[in-house]
Amino acid sequence: DPPPVQLIVQFLEQASKPSVNEQNQVQPPPDNKRNRILKLLALKVAAHLKWDLDVLEKSLSVPVLNMLLNELLCISKVPPGTKHVDVDLSSLPPTTAMAILLYNRWAIRTIVQSSFPVKQVKPGPPQLNVMNHIQQEKELTENILKVLKEQAADSILVLEGALKLNKDLYVHTIRTLDLLTMEPGMVNGETESSTAGLKISAEEIQCQVCYDLGAIYFQQGSTNAAVHEKAKEKFFKTKELVAKNGSSSLHFTIDEERLAGYCQACEVLTSSSDDASQQATPYSQIHSCMKSGKYQDLVKIFLEDNLTLSLPEQFRQSVLRELFQKAQQGNDTLDEVCFKVCVCNTVCDVLQGRIIDIQFCQLFLKPSKEKIDFLLEVCSGSINLENASEELKRRMAAFLKNLCLGMEDLQFVFMISSHELFIKLLKDDERKLLIDQMRKRSPRINLCTKPVTSFYDIPASASVNIGQLEHQLILSVDPWRIRQILIELHGMTSERQFWTISNKWEVPNVYGNVILGIKDSLTRDLVYILMAKGLHCCAIKDFVHAKQLFSACLELVTEFSPKLRQVMLNEMLLLDIYTHEAGAGVSGERPPSDLISRVRGYLEMRVPDIPLRQVIAEECVAFLLNWCENEYLTMQVPLPLVQTNPYVKLGQLLAATCKELPGPKESRRTAKDLWEVVVQICSVSNQHKRGNDGRVSLIKHRESTLGIMYSSWEYSFFFFPLQEPLVLTTILSLFVKLHNVREDIVNDIAAEHISIWPSSIPNLQSVDFEAVAITVKELVSYALTINANNHFWLIIQADIYFATNQYSAALHYYLQAGAVCSDFFNKMVPPDVYTDQVIKRMIKCCSLLNCHTQVAILCQFLREVDYKTAFKALQEQNSHDAMDSYYEYIWDVTILEYLTYLHHKRGETDKRQIAIKAIGQTELNASNPEEVLQLAAQRRKKKFLQAMAKLYF
Repeated sequence: DPPPVQLIVQFLEQASKPSVNEQNQVQPPPDNKRNRILKLLALKVAAHLKWDLDVLEKSLSVPVLNMLLNELLCISKVPPGTKHVDVDLSSLPPTTAMAILLYNRWAIRTIVQSSFPVKQVKPGPPQLNVMNHIQQEKELTENILKVLKEQAADSILVLEGALKLNKDLYVHTIRTLDLLTMEPGMVNGETESSTAGLKISAEEIQCQVCYDLGAIYFQQGSTNAAVHEKAKEKFFKTKELVAKNGSSSLHFTIDEERLAGYCQACEVLTSSSDDASQQATPYSQIHSCMKSGKYQDLVKIFLEDNLTLSLPEQFRQSVLRELFQKAQQGNDTLDEVCFKVCVCNTVCDVLQGRIIDIQFCQLFLKPSKEKIDFLLEVCSGSINLENASEELKRRMAAFLKNLCLGMEDLQFVFMISSHELFIKLLKDDERKLLIDQMRKRSPRINLCTKPVTSFYDIPASASVNIGQLEHQLILSVDPWRIRQILIELHGMTSERQFWTISNKWEVPNVYGNVILGIKDSLTRDLVYILMAKGLHCCAIKDFVHAKQLFSACLELVTEFSPKLRQVMLNEMLLLDIYTHEAGAGVSGERPPSDLISRVRGYLEMRVPDIPLRQVIAEECVAFLLNWCENEYLTMQVPLPLVQTNPYVKLGQLLAATCKELPGPKESRRTAKDLWEVVVQICSVSNQHKRGNDGRVSLIKHRESTLGIMYSSWEYSFFFFPLQEPLVLTTILSLFVKLHNVREDIVNDIAAEHISIWPSSIPNLQSVDFEAVAITVKELVSYALTINANNHFWLIIQADIYFATNQYSAALHYYLQAGAVCSDFFNKMVPPDVYTDQVIKRMIKCCSLLNCHTQVAILCQFLREVDYKTAFKALQEQNSHDAMDSYYEYIWDVTILEYLTYLHHKRGETDKRQIAIKAIGQTELNASNPEEVLQLAAQRRKKKFLQAMAKLYF
């Protein structure tokens, strides 16, 4: 058998089914005997459940419960359309007044419930009828909620009025409902008498109405803080009535935990300077202290709670987190408060057998007399030795003992061991053994043996355990904290190499060999970890921490290794380049002269046996090119540097070539030299290699005729730090030209300044054109990340897609190139962008995509209209474009006349009429002035290209 609540749903659904008349028109549910009986049965089931809203709300949807309570109002003789706020409850029969109360209680409860987040139910397999039903119910619920919220003020007034009633009320039972139907004459008799139905006492009514009013006031308090006072009044009244009569009755149940939560929240939200209200709970006191800045009182509350343990661990931690956040925002006075609250929390954790938090260990790294005095005060105040269990005493003793073992300074150890609490908790033998152990042990770290005094003269801190310290070491980016942790770890064990604990710490091999040659294990670990973390921060663009780590590492290595000192200076130069390019360089601000001088100094450096990273030389040359230091690269760079450094040589050739652009043909000697260098790089015994970044590059294994040694030189990687548009354009045009000179090339790629390069190569077979093609693709992709609106680069990208038969992508970039230089085709596309070659390639793309009407329209864009191609395209009947809807974009009368003839021949009357309408427009009349005809053509070009762009973008 279905549960009672489901019966309500079934009865009401049957009673509310619409009917269909003889004309198949949907009619409202008829008011016949069958439907009245079904509604009555639904009311009887609710009466059987004692009209308990908690039960009904859990199982019935808002629309069903709304229908049920409206039926209750109807059968209780509440006139339809009457505003409940206008009715005097004291003058109504008890069952009628109770029906109005039930409806308005449900109304505000539903409003409150709708404000809570609802967990979405994971949908099952989609079923159309089920989904339609769910959607209809959702819309109906939203409509009902809208009405209830509009009437919320009236519902609140009705319930406030109910609180003034000092009499018992009655709610319908199965018996009274039967009497209403069986003997209508009894309506004004027994069913309306003071003894009919289930009796609800005045105090029960007060309790449930106060609770519901409190909930709605609390919800409204989010936008009106003053309403919280009303909520507080209602909830505390409810609390009094629950204490007097209990939380459960036949008619309703109050959730005491939720009520307590409401009361507690109201206390905090309505707290004032009144001392009486402040003393309600520790929560309100803490809230007040945080708000007013009385932090010493806050510490006192935490200390007192260590005995009562009423505050949850999560709440204690949240208060401490808030204090730390305020301290980090610049409030230095809170450092002491953070320490004291942390100590209170730690002692509380110890007494409850929880693990000590890492924050306590960090704050206690540098102990002082004041800190230890306060810690002992908290320990003494948190345990009552007379009443404490043996387990609590054992935990506190173990904590104090471990604290002593972790301290280096015997003076602090004596402070703890001589304290009254310590003496009472530990036996004489245990205390003596501990003190002897502390006196006999030797210092863990001999600081004077370390090479850099200034870096090591901070005293080592107490250790916690190896696992925790290694975890801190991995996470920390503070160089002084890293040094402190390593001293701790080396004091605990001398067998570990701590630079190996994280596989994320990577140092280039050229540096690793030097660092791992350091004899002192602590110094070796420290240098390796500082450099690895610095390189990682640099890679993720955290330049501030990278600077701190590199500076600390430089200070460390300066005294004992000139080689590593120069390495760190080089890395800091690279970091400064990255910092400028990511910061001031983005807005076009030139780098400081000091940085430019350091870059030149690095390139001219002649220190022997210094390990060098390739990327630094690449970035230095790219930096000079990006900031147009062409004068230095072409005229001032020392000749030996050009002869020995391939990056400088290539940078010089690039700078000279860019400097001469555009220039007369006879001044292109530097362009020819650059061409020969790149051809040599791409020739002879070249191999493909995929670098760490996934790009394919070439490696050269011989000395060129120019005297440049290209040894394991990944040339394609070198170009990617470049950002200067002219330099990128020059490199692109060079590789495009190199790509085009191959004999088997079918589709040339166009590029700006392509004419400055030689037209042939003596030995074509020696060039690896596959690598050249890959480089062209990578270079243009990179260039577009620098400037996605460079129309020449977009044309190159489009030509690449065209050459590789990716016609849709090619059209995308051809159209994008036109769009960026014409304000999305609102202006005329420059003729040097949409050349005849570009238009012909767009025509071929459309043709191969079976968009033949687009082909015919594009044929008009050529300097001389290609009627042959246009007519042939229009003859195609299997077109994948919009066909006749494109006719409005045709301005050539000859093509339109051909379309008219073609559709007439095929018997396509509708399409013929569209073509005739297009040809009949006055602005296309051949007698018009040339300016009018050009304006008509330009307007149609604009609309067509915009339509194409929307199609392919």
